[in-house]
Amino acid sequence: MIQESLRRCILRPVVTIFIVLQAGWVGAQLPDKLPPAPDYRGEIRRTPDGRLMVLSEEAKLVRAADLPATMSVGHGEKISTLTEAARLAKDGEVIEIHSGDYRGQPAVWTQNNLLIRGVGQRPVMLADGQSAEGKAIWVVRGGKVTIENIEFRGARVASLNGAGIRFEKGNLTVRSCAFFDNEMGILTANFPELSLEVINSEFGDAPRHKGDLHHLLYVGAIGKFVLRGSRFHNGYLGHLVKSRARENHILYNMLVDGAGGRASYELEFPNGGVAYVIGNTIGQSAGTDNPSIVAYGAEGPRWSDNALYMAHNTLINDAPAGNFVNVRIDKIGADVEVWLLNNLMVGTGDLFKPAQGRFDGNRLVARGDLIESNGIPLRLTNMSPLRGAVRPPGQARGIELLPDAEFRFPTGSRSMRPNSMLAPGAFQ
Repeated sequence: MIQESLRRCILRPVVTIFIVLQAGWVGAQLPDKLPPAPDYRGEIRRTPDGRLMVLSEEAKLVRAADLPATMSVGHGEKISTLTEAARLAKDGEVIEIHSGDYRGQPAVWTQNNLLIRGVGQRPVMLADGQSAEGKAIWVVRGGKVTIENIEFRGARVASLNGAGIRFEKGNLTVRSCAFFDNEMGILTANFPELSLEVINSEFGDAPRHKGDLHHLLYVGAIGKFVLRGSRFHNGYLGHLVKSRARENHILYNMLVDGAGGRASYELEFPNGGVAYVIGNTIGQSAGTDNPSIVAYGAEGPRWSDNALYMAHNTLINDAPAGNFVNVRIDKIGADVEVWLLNNLMVGTGDLFKPAQGRFDGNRLVARGDLIESNGIPLRLTNMSPLRGAVRPPGQARGIELLPDAEFRFPTGSRSMRPNSMLAPGAFQ
């Protein structure tokens, strides 16, 4: 009995060891239960337009070489003046200008593929009696140049056409900028290869110099001009917008001179060209010296192709009498194509209709028939009998004439979709 108990005591650890070893051997044969290692594809980065992208290790070096260099300009920075920044800038560079006033720092930009932008509160370029090449606060004659969030003030030169920006070469985009108290806000050269786009910007306060014509925006004989979501006010003797461009797209702007303004034309195309004028509010003040609000062809043709397409604009005349649209067929020629569709006229005046063209849906109302915003009569009341009174204007040369946006104060535009109760004018 004692011997049997002793034998069991000796065998039990052996069996236990065998079981443990056997369990370990079985465990070694089972597959790994841990999750697989992640498939590393690289770092996640956000692109300039806000999208996320994966940057692999191999692409990092290549991508780093592709990223544009950034120059920081401002008080306390290594580069503190715009004159120096324009001299040192390289093709493809981003120029970031810190908030503040920059006095007497004219600049000539000759580089290609530049982005020049204000950072934070809009920096102000004050002419302070200085000019670049006797022309402007800034002269731009590079390649592709974009200027964002910059203000230009006080340009004066001996020739009396000192500009905030003088544009002389390439393709220029001006976005969210402001131009005040300049002899010309923007003034361009006369080369058909140039194109200018002005987006969500403000122009105002022409100098009060008797006998001098200071246009808030003067576009020369360039190839293409786009003006969108921008505001113009308080002109004096000159025009709010004057364009000699071959092709013009004037979309969703507020060209209203205001009670203190004395601009001549609010919008003029002196040499014709092809002009699409869609969804704008255009108004002259009671103090204007020129009865016409929109003028076309007054100096005769420059281009072989000439046409005016105006649809869904609100035209406001605060003067005792006037012309809402004046097409000078005696100068531009009787064969010019003119479409005036679904425009809303406010006040007293005439709508000039050439002998040929399309003229439909244009309506005249009193100022009291509209709801005012920022002191400007803009929108028909909900119960207006003019709601649902017009038809969609269709297309001209493949361009949709029915507006898909409307101006938004202080500058800019917002998307909108007209409903079945289509009304004349810029605001639905």
